[in-house]
Amino acid sequence: MRDVNELVGVVFSGLSALVVEGVTDEGEIIRVSARTRDDPVPCPVCGLPTGRVHGFHGRVVADVPVDGRRVVVLVRVRRLVCPVLGCPRQTFREQVPGVVDRYQRRTNRLTDQLGSVVRELAGRAGARLSPVLACAISRSTALRMLMRQAAPPLRVPRVLGIDDFALKRRHRYATVIIDAETGERIDVLPDRTAQTLVAWLREHPGAEYVCRDGSGSYGEAIRQALPEAVQVSDRWHLWSNLCGKVLAEVRSHAACWATAVNPARPGGVREQTTRERWQRVHDLLGQGVGLLECARRLDVALNTVKRYARMKEPTGDRRAPHYKPTLVDPYRDHLRTRRAQDPAVPVLQLLREIKELGYTGSLNLLYRYITQGRAEGDKPVTTPQRFTRLLLTRPENLRDKDTALLRELTEACPEMTELARLTGEFAQLLTPAEDNDAKLTGWITTVRAADFPHLHSFTNGLELDRAAVDAGLTLPYHNGRTEGVNTRTKRIMRQMHGRAGFALLRHRILLQ
Repeated sequence: MRDVNELVGVVFSGLSALVVEGVTDEGEIIRVSARTRDDPVPCPVCGLPTGRVHGFHGRVVADVPVDGRRVVVLVRVRRLVCPVLGCPRQTFREQVPGVVDRYQRRTNRLTDQLGSVVRELAGRAGARLSPVLACAISRSTALRMLMRQAAPPLRVPRVLGIDDFALKRRHRYATVIIDAETGERIDVLPDRTAQTLVAWLREHPGAEYVCRDGSGSYGEAIRQALPEAVQVSDRWHLWSNLCGKVLAEVRSHAACWATAVNPARPGGVREQTTRERWQRVHDLLGQGVGLLECARRLDVALNTVKRYARMKEPTGDRRAPHYKPTLVDPYRDHLRTRRAQDPAVPVLQLLREIKELGYTGSLNLLYRYITQGRAEGDKPVTTPQRFTRLLLTRPENLRDKDTALLRELTEACPEMTELARLTGEFAQLLTPAEDNDAKLTGWITTVRAADFPHLHSFTNGLELDRAAVDAGLTLPYHNGRTEGVNTRTKRIMRQMHGRAGFALLRHRILLQ
Protein backbone atom coordinates (compact mmCIF):
# COMPACT_ATOMS: atom_id res chain seq x y z
CA MET A 1 0.00 0.00 0.00
CA ARG A 2 1.24 3.46 -0.85
CA ASP A 3 2.16 5.97 1.83
CA VAL A 4 -0.86 7.85 3.11
CA ASN A 5 0.89 11.20 2.60
CA GLU A 6 1.26 10.36 -1.08
CA LEU A 7 -2.49 9.64 -1.17
CA VAL A 8 -3.11 13.02 0.46
CA GLY A 9 -1.15 14.72 -2.29
CA VAL A 10 -3.49 13.22 -4.88
CA VAL A 11 -6.93 13.10 -3.22
CA PHE A 12 -6.67 15.48 -0.26
CA SER A 13 -4.40 18.12 -1.71
CA GLY A 14 -6.38 20.81 0.12
CA LEU A 15 -5.19 19.34 3.45
CA SER A 16 -1.48 19.62 2.63
CA ALA A 17 -0.99 22.10 5.49
CA LEU A 18 -1.87 19.28 7.93
CA VAL A 19 -0.22 15.99 8.77
CA VAL A 20 -2.68 13.26 7.82
CA GLU A 21 -2.38 10.30 10.19
CA GLY A 22 -5.07 8.02 8.75
CA VAL A 23 -8.03 7.62 6.40
CA THR A 24 -10.99 5.42 7.35
CA ASP A 25 -13.68 4.25 4.94
CA GLU A 26 -17.02 4.09 6.81
CA GLY A 27 -19.31 3.54 3.84
CA GLU A 28 -21.15 6.80 3.23
CA ILE A 29 -18.47 8.77 5.10
CA ILE A 30 -14.73 8.98 4.62
CA ARG A 31 -13.11 9.98 7.90
CA VAL A 32 -9.68 11.61 7.84
CA SER A 33 -7.56 11.92 10.99
CA ALA A 34 -5.04 14.76 10.90
CA ARG A 35 -3.03 17.05 13.12
CA THR A 36 -1.22 20.34 12.80
CA ARG A 37 2.50 20.51 12.21
CA ASP A 38 4.96 21.04 15.04
CA ASP A 39 6.17 24.40 13.75
CA PRO A 40 6.22 27.49 16.02
CA VAL A 41 3.16 29.73 15.75
CA PRO A 42 3.15 33.52 16.46
CA CYS A 43 0.96 34.81 19.28
CA PRO A 44 -2.12 36.62 17.87
CA VAL A 45 -1.54 39.56 20.28
CA CYS A 46 2.20 40.16 20.64
CA GLY A 47 3.32 38.26 17.53
CA LEU A 48 6.17 36.36 19.21
CA PRO A 49 6.43 32.76 17.87
CA THR A 50 6.14 29.91 20.32
CA GLY A 51 6.08 26.11 20.16
CA ARG A 52 5.36 25.41 23.83
CA VAL A 53 2.24 23.21 24.05
CA HIS A 54 -0.30 23.75 26.80
CA GLY A 55 -2.83 21.18 25.58
CA PHE A 56 -4.70 19.80 22.58
CA HIS A 57 -8.16 20.35 21.10
CA GLY A 58 -10.10 18.50 18.43
CA ARG A 59 -11.94 20.12 15.52
CA VAL A 60 -14.36 18.31 13.22
CA VAL A 61 -14.70 19.93 9.78
CA ALA A 62 -16.28 18.81 6.51
CA ASP A 63 -14.23 18.70 3.32
CA VAL A 64 -15.14 18.40 -0.35
CA PRO A 65 -16.70 14.99 -1.16
CA VAL A 66 -14.70 12.16 -2.67
CA ASP A 67 -16.42 9.67 -4.97
CA GLY A 68 -19.77 11.20 -4.06
CA ARG A 69 -19.28 10.52 -0.34
CA ARG A 70 -18.93 12.94 2.54
CA VAL A 71 -15.45 13.65 3.89
CA VAL A 72 -15.09 14.46 7.58
CA VAL A 73 -11.72 15.65 8.87
CA LEU A 74 -10.83 15.26 12.56
CA VAL A 75 -8.08 17.78 13.21
CA ARG A 76 -6.05 17.86 16.43
CA VAL A 77 -4.86 21.41 17.07
CA ARG A 78 -2.54 22.64 19.80
CA ARG A 79 -3.16 25.17 22.55
CA LEU A 80 0.10 27.04 22.90
CA VAL A 81 1.57 29.18 25.69
CA CYS A 82 2.71 32.72 24.91
CA PRO A 83 6.35 33.22 26.02
CA VAL A 84 5.74 36.86 27.05
CA LEU A 85 4.70 37.05 30.69
CA GLY A 86 2.77 40.32 30.35
CA CYS A 87 0.84 39.31 27.22
CA PRO A 88 -2.97 39.46 27.64
CA ARG A 89 -3.22 36.08 25.90
CA GLN A 90 -1.44 33.58 28.14
CA THR A 91 -2.60 30.68 25.97
CA PHE A 92 -4.13 30.56 22.52
CA ARG A 93 -5.38 27.95 20.10
CA GLU A 94 -3.49 27.72 16.84
CA GLN A 95 -5.35 28.17 13.56
CA VAL A 96 -4.88 26.43 10.22
CA PRO A 97 -4.76 29.22 7.63
CA GLY A 98 -5.60 28.15 4.11
CA VAL A 99 -7.48 25.06 5.31
CA VAL A 100 -10.19 26.20 7.70
CA ASP A 101 -10.99 29.59 9.21
CA ARG A 102 -11.76 30.38 12.83
CA TYR A 103 -15.14 29.04 14.07
CA GLN A 104 -15.89 27.35 10.73
CA ARG A 105 -17.08 23.76 10.34
CA ARG A 106 -16.15 23.47 6.66
CA THR A 107 -12.81 23.67 4.92
CA ASN A 108 -12.13 26.70 2.79
CA ARG A 109 -12.36 24.80 -0.48
CA LEU A 110 -15.74 23.31 0.45
CA THR A 111 -16.92 26.77 1.46
CA ASP A 112 -15.81 28.10 -1.93
CA GLN A 113 -17.70 25.33 -3.71
CA LEU A 114 -20.91 25.99 -1.83
CA GLY A 115 -20.35 29.73 -2.19
CA SER A 116 -20.41 29.39 -5.97
CA VAL A 117 -23.71 27.52 -5.73
CA VAL A 118 -25.45 29.98 -3.40
CA ARG A 119 -24.15 32.94 -5.39
CA GLU A 120 -26.17 31.70 -8.36
CA LEU A 121 -29.15 30.09 -6.59
CA ALA A 122 -29.35 31.79 -3.16
CA GLY A 123 -31.44 30.19 -0.38
CA ARG A 124 -34.03 27.54 -1.20
CA ALA A 125 -32.64 26.55 -4.61
CA GLY A 126 -29.11 26.35 -3.23
CA ALA A 127 -30.29 24.19 -0.32
CA ARG A 128 -32.06 21.83 -2.74
CA LEU A 129 -28.91 21.40 -4.81
CA SER A 130 -26.48 20.98 -1.91
CA PRO A 131 -27.29 17.26 -1.26
CA VAL A 132 -26.06 16.53 -4.78
CA LEU A 133 -22.68 17.87 -3.62
CA ALA A 134 -22.80 15.50 -0.61
CA CYS A 135 -22.95 18.48 1.76
CA ALA A 136 -26.54 19.32 2.66
CA ILE A 137 -27.18 22.81 4.02
CA SER A 138 -30.34 24.66 5.00
CA ARG A 139 -31.69 27.71 3.20
CA SER A 140 -30.73 29.91 6.16
CA THR A 141 -27.17 28.62 6.02
CA ALA A 142 -27.13 29.23 2.28
CA LEU A 143 -28.17 32.85 2.79
CA ARG A 144 -25.56 33.34 5.53
CA MET A 145 -22.86 31.97 3.24
CA LEU A 146 -24.07 34.28 0.47
CA MET A 147 -24.06 37.41 2.63
CA ARG A 148 -20.63 36.48 4.03
CA GLN A 149 -19.07 36.72 0.57
CA ALA A 150 -17.32 40.04 0.13
CA ALA A 151 -18.65 42.32 -2.59
CA PRO A 152 -16.06 43.69 -5.04
CA PRO A 153 -14.41 46.91 -3.83
CA LEU A 154 -16.20 50.02 -4.98
CA ARG A 155 -14.31 52.02 -7.59
CA VAL A 156 -15.29 54.86 -9.89
CA PRO A 157 -14.65 54.06 -13.58
CA ARG A 158 -14.08 56.52 -16.38
CA VAL A 159 -17.42 55.73 -18.05
CA LEU A 160 -20.48 55.17 -15.87
CA GLY A 161 -23.69 53.47 -16.97
CA ILE A 162 -26.84 54.38 -15.03
CA ASP A 163 -30.31 52.90 -15.40
CA ASP A 164 -33.33 52.05 -13.28
CA PHE A 165 -35.16 48.76 -12.76
CA ALA A 166 -38.45 47.92 -11.10
CA LEU A 167 -38.54 46.48 -7.59
CA LYS A 168 -42.34 46.50 -7.88
CA ARG A 169 -43.60 47.56 -11.27
CA ARG A 170 -45.22 51.01 -11.34
CA HIS A 171 -44.62 51.39 -7.60
CA ARG A 172 -40.96 51.11 -6.53
CA TYR A 173 -37.76 51.40 -8.57
CA ALA A 174 -34.03 51.18 -7.88
CA THR A 175 -30.93 52.41 -9.72
CA VAL A 176 -28.01 50.29 -10.90
CA ILE A 177 -24.60 51.82 -11.62
CA ILE A 178 -22.02 49.92 -13.66
CA ASP A 179 -18.80 50.39 -15.58
CA ALA A 180 -20.16 50.99 -19.09
CA GLU A 181 -16.92 49.74 -20.70
CA THR A 182 -16.50 46.44 -18.84
CA GLY A 183 -19.98 45.75 -17.41
CA GLU A 184 -18.63 45.52 -13.84
CA ARG A 185 -21.24 46.31 -11.19
CA ILE A 186 -20.38 49.38 -9.16
CA ASP A 187 -23.36 49.98 -6.85
CA VAL A 188 -27.12 49.67 -6.50
CA LEU A 189 -29.19 52.54 -5.08
CA PRO A 190 -32.54 51.95 -3.32
CA ASP A 191 -34.56 54.37 -5.49
CA ARG A 192 -34.30 56.41 -8.68
CA THR A 193 -34.65 59.92 -7.29
CA ALA A 194 -32.29 62.70 -8.28
CA GLN A 195 -31.35 63.42 -4.65
CA THR A 196 -30.05 59.89 -4.06
CA LEU A 197 -28.00 59.89 -7.27
CA VAL A 198 -26.60 63.35 -6.56
CA ALA A 199 -25.43 62.24 -3.11
CA TRP A 200 -23.76 59.12 -4.54
CA LEU A 201 -21.99 60.98 -7.36
CA ARG A 202 -20.68 63.62 -4.96
CA GLU A 203 -19.31 60.94 -2.66
CA HIS A 204 -17.68 59.14 -5.61
CA PRO A 205 -16.43 61.76 -8.10
CA GLY A 206 -14.14 61.04 -11.02
CA ALA A 207 -16.37 59.82 -13.86
CA GLU A 208 -15.73 61.53 -17.21
CA TYR A 209 -18.70 60.10 -19.16
CA VAL A 210 -22.13 59.02 -17.92
CA CYS A 211 -24.40 56.91 -20.14
CA ARG A 212 -28.11 57.12 -19.41
CA ASP A 213 -31.53 56.94 -21.03
CA GLY A 214 -33.79 59.95 -21.56
CA SER A 215 -34.61 60.30 -17.86
CA GLY A 216 -34.82 63.94 -16.85
CA SER A 217 -34.14 63.21 -13.18
CA TYR A 218 -30.90 61.38 -13.96
CA GLY A 219 -29.81 64.18 -16.28
CA GLU A 220 -30.44 66.84 -13.66
CA ALA A 221 -28.62 64.82 -10.99
CA ILE A 222 -25.55 64.45 -13.19
CA ARG A 223 -25.55 68.17 -13.99
CA GLN A 224 -25.64 69.03 -10.29
CA ALA A 225 -23.03 66.53 -9.07
CA LEU A 226 -20.69 66.23 -12.09
CA PRO A 227 -21.02 69.41 -14.18
CA GLU A 228 -17.82 68.58 -16.09
CA ALA A 229 -18.90 65.05 -17.05
CA VAL A 230 -20.23 64.36 -20.55
CA GLN A 231 -23.73 62.89 -20.56
CA VAL A 232 -24.31 60.27 -23.26
CA SER A 233 -27.86 59.45 -24.33
CA ASP A 234 -28.31 55.77 -25.11
CA ARG A 235 -28.83 55.10 -28.83
CA TRP A 236 -31.20 52.18 -28.26
CA HIS A 237 -33.61 54.42 -26.37
CA LEU A 238 -33.44 57.01 -29.14
CA TRP A 239 -34.35 54.35 -31.69
CA SER A 240 -37.12 52.99 -29.45
CA ASN A 241 -38.66 56.44 -29.11
CA LEU A 242 -38.54 56.92 -32.87
CA CYS A 243 -40.23 53.55 -33.42
CA GLY A 244 -43.18 54.64 -31.29
CA LYS A 245 -43.56 57.87 -33.25
CA VAL A 246 -43.30 56.08 -36.59
CA LEU A 247 -46.09 53.73 -35.52
CA ALA A 248 -48.25 56.72 -34.62
CA GLU A 249 -47.63 58.29 -38.03
CA VAL A 250 -48.45 55.03 -39.81
CA ARG A 251 -51.70 54.79 -37.90
CA SER A 252 -52.66 58.36 -38.72
CA HIS A 253 -52.24 57.66 -42.47
CA ALA A 254 -54.03 54.31 -42.48
CA ALA A 255 -56.76 55.69 -44.75
CA CYS A 256 -54.19 55.96 -47.58
CA TRP A 257 -52.16 52.79 -47.40
CA ALA A 258 -54.71 50.35 -45.94
CA THR A 259 -56.86 50.44 -49.09
CA ALA A 260 -53.85 49.46 -51.17
CA VAL A 261 -53.90 46.01 -49.58
CA ASN A 262 -57.56 45.13 -49.79
CA PRO A 263 -59.90 47.92 -50.95
CA ALA A 264 -63.03 45.84 -50.53
CA ARG A 265 -62.52 45.04 -46.89
CA PRO A 266 -64.86 47.02 -44.59
CA GLY A 267 -63.43 48.91 -41.68
CA GLY A 268 -65.57 47.29 -38.99
CA VAL A 269 -67.05 48.66 -35.77
CA ARG A 270 -63.72 49.98 -34.49
CA GLU A 271 -63.10 52.11 -37.57
CA GLN A 272 -66.69 53.35 -37.61
CA THR A 273 -66.42 54.44 -33.96
CA THR A 274 -63.16 56.21 -34.70
CA ARG A 275 -64.72 58.12 -37.58
CA GLU A 276 -67.70 59.20 -35.51
CA ARG A 277 -65.54 60.38 -32.63
CA TRP A 278 -63.19 62.22 -34.98
CA GLN A 279 -66.18 64.01 -36.51
CA ARG A 280 -67.56 65.06 -33.11
CA VAL A 281 -64.18 66.38 -31.96
CA HIS A 282 -63.64 68.45 -35.11
CA ASP A 283 -67.21 69.77 -35.00
CA LEU A 284 -66.60 71.11 -31.51
CA LEU A 285 -63.20 72.49 -32.45
CA GLY A 286 -64.81 74.23 -35.43
CA GLN A 287 -67.22 75.93 -33.03
CA GLY A 288 -64.31 77.34 -31.03
CA VAL A 289 -64.53 74.86 -28.14
CA GLY A 290 -61.20 74.20 -26.39
CA LEU A 291 -59.53 70.80 -26.09
CA LEU A 292 -60.29 70.42 -22.38
CA GLU A 293 -63.94 71.33 -22.86
CA CYS A 294 -64.18 68.84 -25.75
CA ALA A 295 -62.88 66.11 -23.47
CA ARG A 296 -65.49 67.00 -20.85
CA ARG A 297 -68.39 67.09 -23.30
CA LEU A 298 -67.44 63.85 -25.04
CA ASP A 299 -66.39 62.10 -21.79
CA VAL A 300 -63.01 61.02 -23.18
CA ALA A 301 -59.44 61.60 -22.08
CA LEU A 302 -57.71 64.85 -22.99
CA ASN A 303 -54.90 62.98 -24.79
CA THR A 304 -57.54 61.23 -26.93
CA VAL A 305 -58.98 64.59 -27.98
CA LYS A 306 -55.48 65.84 -28.82
CA ARG A 307 -54.82 62.77 -30.94
CA TYR A 308 -58.03 63.22 -32.94
CA ALA A 309 -57.35 66.95 -33.29
CA ARG A 310 -54.02 66.20 -34.99
CA MET A 311 -55.67 63.87 -37.53
CA LYS A 312 -56.56 65.53 -40.82
CA GLU A 313 -58.78 62.60 -41.78
CA PRO A 314 -60.59 60.04 -39.64
CA THR A 315 -58.68 56.78 -39.56
CA GLY A 316 -59.10 53.44 -37.92
CA ASP A 317 -56.68 50.67 -37.06
CA ARG A 318 -57.40 47.70 -39.25
CA ARG A 319 -56.51 44.48 -37.52
CA ALA A 320 -55.51 41.44 -39.50
CA PRO A 321 -57.37 38.21 -38.74
CA HIS A 322 -55.09 35.42 -37.53
CA TYR A 323 -56.12 32.34 -39.46
CA LYS A 324 -54.54 28.94 -38.96
CA PRO A 325 -53.94 26.55 -41.88
CA THR A 326 -56.96 24.31 -42.53
CA LEU A 327 -57.83 21.32 -44.69
CA VAL A 328 -59.68 23.66 -47.10
CA ASP A 329 -56.58 25.63 -48.13
CA PRO A 330 -55.53 23.26 -50.99
CA TYR A 331 -58.95 23.74 -52.64
CA ARG A 332 -59.11 27.51 -52.36
CA ASP A 333 -58.60 28.14 -56.10
CA HIS A 334 -61.42 25.74 -57.00
CA LEU A 335 -63.80 27.40 -54.53
CA ARG A 336 -62.90 30.88 -55.81
CA THR A 337 -63.51 29.84 -59.43
CA ARG A 338 -66.85 28.18 -58.67
CA ARG A 339 -68.14 31.09 -56.59
CA ALA A 340 -67.08 33.57 -59.30
CA GLN A 341 -69.04 31.59 -61.88
CA ASP A 342 -72.10 31.11 -59.67
CA PRO A 343 -72.21 33.25 -56.47
CA ALA A 344 -75.32 31.37 -55.32
CA VAL A 345 -73.80 27.90 -55.53
CA PRO A 346 -74.80 25.92 -52.39
CA VAL A 347 -72.15 25.01 -49.88
CA LEU A 348 -73.23 21.35 -50.02
CA GLN A 349 -72.53 21.32 -53.74
CA LEU A 350 -69.08 22.75 -53.12
CA LEU A 351 -68.49 20.14 -50.41
CA ARG A 352 -69.33 17.32 -52.83
CA GLU A 353 -67.03 18.75 -55.49
CA ILE A 354 -63.97 19.16 -53.29
CA LYS A 355 -64.54 15.76 -51.67
CA GLU A 356 -64.14 14.28 -55.12
CA LEU A 357 -60.83 16.14 -55.26
CA GLY A 358 -59.68 14.60 -51.98
CA TYR A 359 -61.07 16.89 -49.26
CA THR A 360 -61.37 15.03 -45.92
CA GLY A 361 -62.73 17.80 -43.68
CA SER A 362 -66.25 18.54 -42.44
CA LEU A 363 -69.05 20.73 -43.76
CA ASN A 364 -68.76 23.04 -40.75
CA LEU A 365 -65.09 23.71 -41.54
CA LEU A 366 -65.90 24.54 -45.16
CA TYR A 367 -68.81 26.78 -44.14
CA ARG A 368 -66.67 28.81 -41.73
CA TYR A 369 -63.91 29.09 -44.34
CA ILE A 370 -66.34 30.64 -46.83
CA THR A 371 -68.17 32.93 -44.39
CA GLN A 372 -64.87 34.36 -43.14
CA GLY A 373 -64.12 35.49 -46.70
CA ARG A 374 -60.96 33.42 -46.99
CA ALA A 375 -61.94 31.96 -50.35
CA GLU A 376 -62.11 35.36 -52.08
CA GLY A 377 -59.29 37.11 -50.25
CA ASP A 378 -56.50 37.96 -52.70
CA LYS A 379 -54.01 39.54 -50.29
CA PRO A 380 -53.41 39.41 -46.56
CA VAL A 381 -54.61 42.38 -44.51
CA THR A 382 -51.73 44.41 -43.10
CA THR A 383 -51.81 46.03 -39.68
CA PRO A 384 -50.09 49.30 -38.71
CA GLN A 385 -47.74 47.28 -36.50
CA ARG A 386 -46.61 45.10 -39.40
CA PHE A 387 -46.24 48.06 -41.74
CA THR A 388 -44.15 49.84 -39.10
CA ARG A 389 -41.99 46.76 -38.67
CA LEU A 390 -41.33 46.71 -42.41
CA LEU A 391 -40.37 50.38 -42.33
CA LEU A 392 -37.97 49.90 -39.41
CA THR A 393 -36.27 46.71 -40.64
CA ARG A 394 -33.03 46.85 -42.60
CA PRO A 395 -33.90 46.47 -46.30
CA GLU A 396 -31.35 43.68 -46.72
CA ASN A 397 -33.04 41.69 -43.95
CA LEU A 398 -36.49 41.73 -45.54
CA ARG A 399 -37.84 38.80 -47.50
CA ASP A 400 -38.79 39.30 -51.12
CA LYS A 401 -42.51 39.28 -50.41
CA ASP A 402 -42.08 41.77 -47.56
CA THR A 403 -40.05 44.05 -49.83
CA ALA A 404 -42.79 43.93 -52.44
CA LEU A 405 -45.48 44.64 -49.85
CA LEU A 406 -43.52 47.58 -48.44
CA ARG A 407 -43.06 49.02 -51.91
CA GLU A 408 -46.78 48.72 -52.62
CA LEU A 409 -47.77 50.36 -49.33
CA THR A 410 -45.37 53.29 -49.64
CA GLU A 411 -46.38 53.94 -53.24
CA ALA A 412 -50.02 54.19 -52.14
CA CYS A 413 -49.23 57.04 -49.73
CA PRO A 414 -46.60 59.73 -50.53
CA GLU A 415 -46.27 60.55 -46.83
CA MET A 416 -45.21 56.97 -46.13
CA THR A 417 -42.51 57.22 -48.78
CA GLU A 418 -41.14 60.31 -47.05
CA LEU A 419 -41.46 58.62 -43.65
CA ALA A 420 -39.46 55.62 -44.86
CA ARG A 421 -36.71 57.93 -46.12
CA LEU A 422 -36.53 59.90 -42.87
CA THR A 423 -36.47 56.71 -40.81
CA GLY A 424 -33.60 55.30 -42.85
CA GLU A 425 -31.60 58.52 -42.49
CA PHE A 426 -31.99 58.50 -38.71
CA ALA A 427 -30.99 54.83 -38.57
CA GLN A 428 -27.69 55.73 -40.26
CA LEU A 429 -27.01 58.30 -37.54
CA LEU A 430 -27.04 55.53 -34.91
CA THR A 431 -23.59 54.44 -36.08
CA PRO A 432 -21.29 56.80 -34.12
CA ALA A 433 -19.36 59.28 -36.26
CA GLU A 434 -17.81 62.68 -35.65
CA ASP A 435 -20.15 64.63 -37.94
CA ASN A 436 -23.39 63.00 -36.79
CA ASP A 437 -24.33 66.02 -34.70
CA ALA A 438 -24.36 68.25 -37.80
CA LYS A 439 -26.31 65.62 -39.76
CA LEU A 440 -28.83 65.43 -36.92
CA THR A 441 -29.42 69.18 -37.21
CA GLY A 442 -30.21 68.80 -40.90
CA TRP A 443 -32.46 65.82 -40.20
CA ILE A 444 -34.45 67.76 -37.59
CA THR A 445 -34.86 70.68 -40.04
CA THR A 446 -36.20 68.31 -42.71
CA VAL A 447 -38.63 66.67 -40.31
CA ARG A 448 -40.03 69.97 -39.11
CA ALA A 449 -40.64 71.01 -42.71
CA ALA A 450 -42.68 67.82 -43.32
CA ASP A 451 -46.25 67.19 -42.17
CA PHE A 452 -45.48 64.65 -39.43
CA PRO A 453 -46.80 65.95 -36.08
CA HIS A 454 -45.69 62.87 -34.16
CA LEU A 455 -42.14 63.17 -35.47
CA HIS A 456 -42.26 66.86 -34.52
CA SER A 457 -42.77 65.87 -30.88
CA PHE A 458 -39.85 63.43 -31.23
CA THR A 459 -37.56 66.20 -32.50
CA ASN A 460 -38.71 68.46 -29.66
CA GLY A 461 -37.55 65.81 -27.20
CA LEU A 462 -34.20 65.57 -28.98
CA GLU A 463 -33.70 69.34 -28.69
CA LEU A 464 -34.48 69.32 -24.97
CA ASP A 465 -31.61 66.86 -24.41
CA ARG A 466 -29.50 67.86 -27.41
CA ALA A 467 -26.06 67.76 -25.78
CA ALA A 468 -26.54 64.19 -24.54
CA VAL A 469 -28.05 63.12 -27.88
CA ASP A 470 -25.09 64.56 -29.81
CA ALA A 471 -22.71 62.68 -27.48
CA GLY A 472 -24.65 59.47 -27.99
CA LEU A 473 -24.43 59.77 -31.79
CA THR A 474 -20.73 60.72 -31.88
CA LEU A 475 -19.16 58.74 -29.01
CA PRO A 476 -18.82 54.92 -28.86
CA TYR A 477 -20.29 54.63 -25.35
CA HIS A 478 -23.76 53.25 -24.73
CA ASN A 479 -25.97 51.67 -22.06
CA GLY A 480 -26.15 48.20 -23.59
CA ARG A 481 -24.27 46.51 -20.76
CA THR A 482 -26.52 48.23 -18.23
CA GLU A 483 -29.57 46.76 -19.94
CA GLY A 484 -27.90 43.36 -19.77
CA VAL A 485 -27.40 43.78 -16.02
CA ASN A 486 -31.09 44.65 -15.69
CA THR A 487 -32.03 41.50 -17.58
CA ARG A 488 -29.98 39.35 -15.20
CA THR A 489 -31.47 41.28 -12.28
CA LYS A 490 -34.95 40.25 -13.41
CA ARG A 491 -33.84 36.61 -13.33
CA ILE A 492 -32.55 37.06 -9.78
CA MET A 493 -35.82 38.68 -8.69
CA ARG A 494 -37.84 35.85 -10.24
CA GLN A 495 -35.75 33.36 -8.27
CA MET A 496 -36.48 35.17 -5.02
CA HIS A 497 -40.21 35.69 -5.79
CA GLY A 498 -40.36 38.83 -3.63
CA ARG A 499 -39.33 37.03 -0.44
CA ALA A 500 -36.01 38.80 0.00
CA GLY A 501 -35.28 42.40 0.85
CA PHE A 502 -33.27 45.04 -0.95
CA ALA A 503 -30.04 44.23 0.94
CA LEU A 504 -29.93 40.65 -0.38
CA LEU A 505 -30.91 41.73 -3.90
CA ARG A 506 -28.18 44.39 -3.95
CA HIS A 507 -25.58 41.88 -2.73
CA ARG A 508 -26.50 39.36 -5.40
CA ILE A 509 -26.36 41.98 -8.14
CA LEU A 510 -22.89 43.09 -7.06
CA LEU A 511 -21.64 39.48 -6.94
CA GLN A 512 -22.81 38.64 -10.47
